[in-house]
Parts: sequence; C-alpha cells; structure tokens
Amino acid sequence: MSVRAGQGSDEVLVSQAVWDYLAAAGRPWLIDFQRKQGMSVGIIRRGERGGCCAVRLQPVEGLRNSRSGVMDGPVSSETRKAFIDLCRCARKEMSKQEGGPKRKRALLPFVGALEQNVEGSLLQPPPPQPRRSQRQQQKFRKPADEEACAVLHEAAQRKDMDADVASPSEAEDSNTCSICMGEIVDKTTLEKCGHSFCHFCLDQAFKVKKACPVCRLVYGQLIGNQPANGSMVVERDPDLELPGHEGFGCIWIIYSFPPGRQTLEHPNPGVRYPGTDRVAYLPDSPEGNRVLGLLRRAFEQRLIFTIGTSMTTGLQNVITWNDIHHKTSMWGGPRCFGYPDPTYLVRVTEELREKGIIAD
Repeated sequence: MSVRAGQGSDEVLVSQAVWDYLAAAGRPWLIDFQRKQGMSVGIIRRGERGGCCAVRLQPVEGLRNSRSGVMDGPVSSETRKAFIDLCRCARKEMSKQEGGPKRKRALLPFVGALEQNVEGSLLQPPPPQPRRSQRQQQKFRKPADEEACAVLHEAAQRKDMDADVASPSEAEDSNTCSICMGEIVDKTTLEKCGHSFCHFCLDQAFKVKKACPVCRLVYGQLIGNQPANGSMVVERDPDLELPGHEGFGCIWIIYSFPPGRQTLEHPNPGVRYPGTDRVAYLPDSPEGNRVLGLLRRAFEQRLIFTIGTSMTTGLQNVITWNDIHHKTSMWGGPRCFGYPDPTYLVRVTEELREKGIIAD
C-alpha cells in the first residue's frame, strides 16, 4: 500500500511540540477523545529531524464496538478529522501560553497521514509571525506569483534591449566555443537558442546530455534514471489552505518507490537501494494545477528522482530529489521547504523548462 492521505490510514504526522503538549497539559483532552471516539492515540515514531512524530489511532477494545454498533476496521475520516481538530486546539492553547498571536487556520500542526515504517522528514514549524491588518492585506492583495512573473518579464525585456547593442568583446565571444574555449571550428548553431559551438564539441556534449551547454535548453526528450517502478498519486483537500494561497485548497502529491537494485544507468549497478515515500504540496489554484501537470510529465520521463547520496542524511545509494524542487512542508517558508514562498511556482516552472518540460 502506498502512502495515503485519505481514508484507511491510521497514522498522522504531528508536530513534536504539539504532541508533547497533548501528552502533558493536554492529557485530559486525549482521554476525552478516547472516550468519545473509542480510539486510543500513541506515538510510534519520531521524525528523523526531531521536528515531527508519527502517532497511530487504534480502536479501544470494548469502547468502539459499543458505540452505535461501529465495527473495528480502518479509521474513518470523521475520527481522523476529530483528532486533527484536537491538534489545532492544542496549537492555539500553546500560542496563548507563549503570548504569541493567533495562527492562521492554514498553519496546521499536522502534516498528513503516513504508512507504517515511513520516516517523517519535515522540520518543526517556526514561531508564528505577526498577521497583517486588513488595510495591509488590501495593499498587498496582488497575487505573489503575478508579481514574480512581472519581475521576470521586465528582466527579460531589459536583456533583449541590452542584446541589441553588442560590444566588440561580445562579438569576439561569438567566435569562441564555450566548450573547448578555443576558436570555433566547423561552426554549428543550435536552432532554438542560437548558441554556436564546434561541431565535434557539441556532438560530444550531446552524448552526455542533449541540452545546450550554455543555457541548458533541452533538445529532444530528456529521459532520467529515476527508478521505473515508482508511483505518483495525487489527492486534493478543498478545506486545507496553504499560507500565501488563501482561498484555494491543497494538492497532495504522494511519491512511492519500493526497494530495488540499481541498473546500468545508476552509479553502482547491482547494489540495492531502499524504498522511500515522499509527500509534496501545491495550491489547488490554476497556477498550481499547471505546475502539477508539468510535474506529472517530468515523473513520466523519470526526472523527479535519481539514485545517489542524500544531501540531508549523507546516506549513499538512496533515492534522492533530482534538481526539481518540491514543497515537502505546508508551512515554515523556504527555510523549512514550505509555504509561504511567493516565487516558488515561477522557480519550479523554470527548473522544469531547463529539463525540456514546458506547457503545451
């Protein structure tokens, strides 16, 4: 079974601080939850960075069967929602005790449901930030992605204007091959981007990767070495808002890979690699859905992941991200790989473009 955020999962990933509060000051709340829902809650796994932990919801024998004839089985969405609401209340009480401002509804103290034996990897949410007044919100009401696009458009216009006035040194550079750094021999000019190289140099470069060595524009379809037996599952939560994208729901992207052996296209053929499950988030907005379509195409071309050394754990021969950044947390901003991040959708679109993944 792949990692799921929908009905049938009995695990929820919670902020470690929230769970510690529930286990101490909020203990009566857990007892009340057990009495009303007929479910016990217990920690089963701490996150690899200490910021989160996985808790399991389990039926309490003699309680759950006696409540309106409810039978043992998968945890219902109503029960899971009740526990999530309990975590929200705990977070609000913690904020009050700390003297901080109230948190937005979108900054939830949980991440999602996980499958057994899957380690969480999200950082603890940072301290709550001051909220804008209604006048400030109206002043900055323009969507952040539109602002980022406008900045990029202005930069592109300035670049085009500068290109019209070429200096003598730039004219000399046009006769220099950027690969061998010598004078171009048997000049070959790429059709889409217009960069020129020695025919032999470009031929050798394309054997490694069919992309322009200068601007990295891909020629043809780029195929990666992502393990071929993975899956990409998409789910939507219309009631969950990501910071910076209020008014839209949340898209969950769930990647799942079983363990296997490296092939000839990987660094160490024959060596085993462990399986992994990753969850990423996008706003369920028109722009978010456009990026989702591009990510789906990148996954089909085996470009999202690769096998190598993890940048976070240092482990070798593991499945790692492959230069297409994902938001693996719902909050915390760029520092925690989460939201809000005004230019994220623009940046990831550019990363996909560099791999030849563009909108139709």
